[in-house]
Amino acid sequence: MARTKSSPGLLGWLFGRKKKRSRPKKKTLFRRLVFLFLAFITGGGGIAGATEYDWLRAAFNLLLDRLQQQPSPPANSPTEDTGTVHVYFTRPDQPPDQPGDIAHKVVEYVDATEQTLDVCAFELDNRIISDALVRAVRRGVRVRLVTESNYIEESGVKALQAVGVPVVDDRRDGALMHNKFMVFDRKAVWTGSMNFTENCAYRNNNNGIYIEDSRLAENYSTKFAWMFEQRKFGAAPSRTDRIPHPLITVSDGTQLENYFSTHDRPAGHVIETLKLARKSIHFLAFSFTHDGIGQAMLTKSSAGVEVAGVFEKTQTAAGHSEYFKFHDAGLSVFLDANPRNMHHKVIIIDGEVVIAGSFNFSDSADRSNDENLLIIYNRSVAAKFEEEFQRVSKAAREAAGR
Repeated sequence: MARTKSSPGLLGWLFGRKKKRSRPKKKTLFRRLVFLFLAFITGGGGIAGATEYDWLRAAFNLLLDRLQQQPSPPANSPTEDTGTVHVYFTRPDQPPDQPGDIAHKVVEYVDATEQTLDVCAFELDNRIISDALVRAVRRGVRVRLVTESNYIEESGVKALQAVGVPVVDDRRDGALMHNKFMVFDRKAVWTGSMNFTENCAYRNNNNGIYIEDSRLAENYSTKFAWMFEQRKFGAAPSRTDRIPHPLITVSDGTQLENYFSTHDRPAGHVIETLKLARKSIHFLAFSFTHDGIGQAMLTKSSAGVEVAGVFEKTQTAAGHSEYFKFHDAGLSVFLDANPRNMHHKVIIIDGEVVIAGSFNFSDSADRSNDENLLIIYNRSVAAKFEEEFQRVSKAAREAAGR
């Protein structure tokens, strides 16, 4: 069907009707190309009705409509621009229990769970997290809990027991079930340094890491099953039992290493990763008494790598901390400034690699406790941890008068 004069078509409109010129002026053509681009990124609606004289208004309206359709991020929401790996930090300098804080992020993930939720909690007394877990039970989610015997009487544990959640504790002397992770619907994992407590969420320096990946979830589900189903703490149930996916590449290309104590002996993997350092090693350490990890950092410092860190001051009192060796060697190390606890267990290497999890840098974490560790190869994730390092380090230096 031939076009009418009032409908020249897209190409005719773009290049103009043949009157005195074969093509429009360059400015006119540029404006129309801009309109096409705006119409394209906003979905293309309304372009057929735009004329040569109202293209700008139409483009503006299209763009405005599209922007108004985009959901706004929640107030005070932590930035989540690190791809598949989402990182969150506590803010002890702010009022507790605020929308968008780290505890509320845990609650969001719990509330989105549909079928199964395995919780491995050293401690559990945070009110809003406990309430979210109870809500999950009441809407039909199968919730299971593994906890440390020393904290079996905590309020969150009691609240879950009251709604029928099965609870398994480690019942060991001299070793801890020290994990703090959740597995959501066997497809995503929350882990990090934060216990699910009021103190850890609101008063201590901590981190939380959320990753949606079914293979990583299988790793944590495997560890959980050893403890919950087989009542096996510490070592793997047998010599042939293994965590299925110690090396993973997630959907955005981030490479992960995933290890558990005691069977994977994570300290050895930490030491091997430290050997990769060429420029810098920055760390935040609640407990740092492992001589092998300490020596690996000192060796790198001797080779010209910048080594700097913050130690939790209460953990240096016994005299076994690596702090004293580092201080005597002239490294840039400080005691933390938090009147509560600086509870991180983090190492950042060259601004590219992050070591994090429940794993303190100690012999007991490596040889006795149940722990988990992630080694994350992602610059964006490392940048987030570096920001936290700089913030905590700045406070520690100021407290020391330096």
